[in-house]
Amino acid sequence: MQNVIERLINLLAFLLTVGRPVSADEIRNTVAGYDQGNDEAFRRMFERDKDLLRSLGVPLRLEATDSWEVEYGYVVPPDDYGFPDPGLTDEERAALWLAAQVVRIGGQAPGPGAMFKLGGAPLAAAGEPLAADLGVSADDLGTAFAAVTERRTLAFKYRDKDRLVDPYGLVHRMGHWYVVGRDNAAGEVRSFRVDRAERLIASEDGNAFERPQGFRASESISATPWEAGEDEIEATVQFDASVAWWARRQLGSSARVSEHADGGLTATVTVANPDAFVGWMLAFEDEAEILSPSRLRSQLTATVGATGD
Repeated sequence: MQNVIERLINLLAFLLTVGRPVSADEIRNTVAGYDQGNDEAFRRMFERDKDLLRSLGVPLRLEATDSWEVEYGYVVPPDDYGFPDPGLTDEERAALWLAAQVVRIGGQAPGPGAMFKLGGAPLAAAGEPLAADLGVSADDLGTAFAAVTERRTLAFKYRDKDRLVDPYGLVHRMGHWYVVGRDNAAGEVRSFRVDRAERLIASEDGNAFERPQGFRASESISATPWEAGEDEIEATVQFDASVAWWARRQLGSSARVSEHADGGLTATVTVANPDAFVGWMLAFEDEAEILSPSRLRSQLTATVGATGD
């Protein structure tokens, strides 16, 4: 995603300053980030970038490059796109971007369109949001926090099942809060996303359980983003040789990996958080592919269609 944002900023800056329609070939040879090895790879990348710019409200047009209208090129009329410069410094834009990521309206962060118009968004890797999405009500987090500190048993509904949990701790991970504790029915320690728990009720009696000595709630939540959740999806992915080394470093010890003769690799992993997994896959652009299941392939395709990545 970082490469995509940087490439789009370069493309938009070029189109706004060149002052005339430019052909796709000129863009390919001039704008940083389009140094693709073959024509088909460039065409696919450029088509995605054009769609993304238009979805962000950029008036990208195709106009004749000469009076005979033999050749056509791309242009962004500054008068149609720009507005008075508010004079924000780089630090002010960065602070505004950070604030926009923290705010959640209906559980969703604002899109990047406004930041592009204010001079560009800071480069950032794809993945989970910076803020904690509390779902319908923040009151549930307060109930969970009180239950942890006062050692009150929590009752709630989760994945259509009634749960009774002795909460040992709260963990913020991948943009969400998790309550970690002993599930009385299962007889083992489990984690539950607070915003997906329904009707949290803490018992009236405090000191209802003893927290295990030396227990660390953070160790119960995986450091790998897609492993923090309640889904259990077995996914198989393939990485090109150029990114295999980087993928291997991030896959985690539980992944089953097989290497290819050309240096690429195929890995099978358990996905508990599909959104985080798809966000991670986007960072590899065209050099990685979800082979199965079709559910994750479709989600990745839909995300690419929506974002242009």
